[in-house]
Parts: sequence; C-alpha cells; structure tokens
Amino acid sequence: MAFSDPKILELIKAYRPIWALSSSGALLEWDLEVNMPERASESRGVIMAELALIRQDRMKSVYPILEEASARSKDLNDEERGVVRILERMKKYYTRIPPELLEEEQRLAVEATIVWREARKKSDFNQFKPYLERILALKIKEAEKLGYENHPYNAMLDLGEEGFTVEDMDSMFSRMIPGLKKILEKTRVAKKFPSRHPLEEIKYDVGSMGVVNREITEILDMPKDRFRMDTSTHPFMTGTSRDDIRITTRYEGVDFRNTMYSVIHESGHAIYELQLDEKLNYTPVSQAASTGFHESQSRFWENIIGRSKGFVTLIKPLLMKNLSFLAPYDDDNELYQYVNLVRPGLIRVDADELTYNFHIALRYEIEKKLFDGKLSVGELPSMWNDTMSDYLGITPHNDAEGVLQDIHWSGGSWGYFPTYSLGNIIGGMIWHNIRKDLDLEELAAKGNFTPIKTWLYDRIHRWGAIYPPKELARKTLGESYNPERMLQYLEQKYVGK
Repeated sequence: MAFSDPKILELIKAYRPIWALSSSGALLEWDLEVNMPERASESRGVIMAELALIRQDRMKSVYPILEEASARSKDLNDEERGVVRILERMKKYYTRIPPELLEEEQRLAVEATIVWREARKKSDFNQFKPYLERILALKIKEAEKLGYENHPYNAMLDLGEEGFTVEDMDSMFSRMIPGLKKILEKTRVAKKFPSRHPLEEIKYDVGSMGVVNREITEILDMPKDRFRMDTSTHPFMTGTSRDDIRITTRYEGVDFRNTMYSVIHESGHAIYELQLDEKLNYTPVSQAASTGFHESQSRFWENIIGRSKGFVTLIKPLLMKNLSFLAPYDDDNELYQYVNLVRPGLIRVDADELTYNFHIALRYEIEKKLFDGKLSVGELPSMWNDTMSDYLGITPHNDAEGVLQDIHWSGGSWGYFPTYSLGNIIGGMIWHNIRKDLDLEELAAKGNFTPIKTWLYDRIHRWGAIYPPKELARKTLGESYNPERMLQYLEQKYVGK
C-alpha cells in the first residue's frame, strides 16, 4: 500500500533533509565511540549541538504541511497515518524543547561521555558525579517542558517507548521479580546449569577471537555490503540507513563468551534495521517500532537463538578451530552449559538470562527516584550497592563494577534501561508465537536462519514504526506486553517444565 496521498508525499519530501541530518548525527556518534581522539570532545560536542539545532529549525518547514495532513487523517491508509503520528511526536519534542536546552544537552553529552570513560577506568564516581548532576538537571527540565501525567519519569519513558508509563513498568516488575526469584531458586535446586566454569578464567587471543566474531556474523548471514563491525568501550548498533548498519563489540581478553554474545546481541539489532521494508525508506516510519521492540530482537537472537543447544552445536567447530584452549572441552553439553551459566553477577551486560532483569529493575528504580526527587546523585553508589545486595545477594567491590558500568547516563539516555526488560518480555512473546510455526532448535543447528528472519520480517520488521508499539504487539503477537511468556520460556529452559 505505502504512500499515495499527495499531502503525505509532500510531507515526506519536506522530512527528507531532517532524515539526512539525523543520519549524519548517527554517523558522528558512531565515530565518537570508535575513532574519535579524546581531545576532540569539545569540538564534537559543538558539531552535535549545531546539527541538533539545524534539525530543530528545519522541522518548522514540516509543520504547516503536517497540520493539513493531520486534518485529513480519516482519508489516509495505515502507513500514511503512521507518518503523521511520528511527525506529530517529533513536533511535540522540537516545539516544547527550547534550542538552548537542546544545545546544552548535546554538548554536555559528548563531554560527559569522555569523562565517564576516564572515571570508569579509575573506578572514581566522584570524577563523574558533577557531570551526572548537570545531566540529570537538564533531563528533569526536559521532562517539565515536554509535560507528563502522574510522574515526571513518564516523559522520558514515552520518548523511547510511545505510550509507556511508570504504571506499566511497575505492573510488569511486580509480576516479573517474584517469578524470576522462584525460577532462580528452582534452577539452583535442579542443578542442570552450573554457576561457574573453568572457561571463565581462561584468557583468549584478541586476534583469534576477532576471527570467531567475524565468522559469527557470516553464520548469521549479515550482508557484507550493508554491514560492518568495529570495537568500542561499550558495544552498540547504529545505522544511517537500512543499507549502512554498524555494530561494535569489546574485547576484555578473558571469558570469550562475553564478546561473542555481544556480537550476536548487536547483530539482532542490526537484523531489525536491515529488514525494514524498503518502501519505507527515507520516511519517518523507517525505524523500529520502539526501543522495547528493538531490544526484543537483540535479546531474541542473543538468548533464545544464540544460547540454544542447536546454535552451540552449530558454532562448536568454529570455536574449536580458532580457540586452542577449548581442546579439553570437546563436548557439546560442556559448551552449552558454559554459555548458559546461572550466577548472580555485578555486570549487566554479562548477566545470564535469569538474573538480567534484576539489573534493569535496579536502574529503573534509581531513575524513577532521581526524577521524583526521592534520591540524590550523591546517594547513587550506596543505593546501587544496597539494592544489588537485596536482589542478588552481591555487592560491587568498586564503582566500575557498580554505578559507573553503563554509558547511558553520560550520553543522556534516560528512560532507556526499562526497555531492556520490555525487550525480554516481547522476546518471550515472540518465542511463544514463533514455536507454533518453526522448530527453532532444528533451524539453529542447521544454520538455516532464513525462515526465522522471514517470520520476524512478517510480524515485526516490515512494519517499521507504522503502528504504536502496544498496537503492533496486539496486532502481530496477539496480546499486549505479557511478562508471563518470558517466565514460561525461562522455566522451560532452566527447570524443564
């Protein structure tokens, strides 16, 4: 169906320069993490701020056309209404956020990211603390400008997950956390999966591991002419278009599964972007439905596919060929258990499936309390440590293992963490539905991922942002966000029911 209404075509044409500016900004953000020398942070901050201001100013040319298109909504098809909806959301942001606030946020984000890197290396929260206080103050001001109902944090949640609220997240965690605690305890009793493995302590050669990671992307059939992989302090995915998708990983030199699964995780993000419908190119709806849906794709590929018995069997020859220290572990089940260890840990990105959402619940509670004034930045390390002890029975030894481990706050990504758990929830819903049509274990063992990608394309990828995320979930997965599906998946895998 796509686009035929003359006013919508005019609107898309007016939007195209804004898309180009956004894509340019994405490329500069990638360069910031991958290539940029540290001394360039000030000038890069100015560049990013100026680009944001140009984008904000250029949006003014869209508003008169948008007003006419909105007035005839009943005559538009779903794709066209999606364009109007997304641009209305952009208009709300750009007309309510003053240019000086936008500029200050952009410049501070670049500067703070560099400071965060150094503070993390030194494990010194006090070095980062004044920057975090400034960022938080700006974000609270942003929430006030955007407006919200019931809770200021709702303004941040809605930016990444349209229509998502504190009430939604509280409801989900109230069901997830007790359920996860029960499954975690059953897993300990069942002893199907170990809590430790000798491979965790073995150092690997970065060059050899780089070969493994490259071949993993080939196994996942990532297109060489539209995709690339690099290294950065914090793994991420970005793209300037559906034909230019980039991921990164990091190499810590020990416990090889961490870098390998960050590659699979980020490739899951990339697959989503690579499979957006071509007809949506250069339009406001040529993007993921939401950050939660985006995270569902990375978590689905990382865990449900990547940590399955079938996938471990598939990649075992690759691992044995390139990592000589695996010679004593020439057993499929040995490797399967290694990549599925169950143990409360301090680092979110290294957390197993059963404990991961506790890490997100911690960050969610922190952000929520910072926004309503129930917590100060100075109290962050102690609350972090106390909550980790309460949830998982462990306490960070230093700030790098605790409050400084994530890049998100330095870059201004507030309200993003809850979407990781939402991604797990949607991933569980996908698992519940896709098994009716496909044998995931068999396909993974054969390395035949085309049917899985086709299924995901039909249900999720091709729709881009045409529908609000809650509506897309109901349309294609049969229900709104339901954490029970994720709990069923984890119970079946780890307990055997």
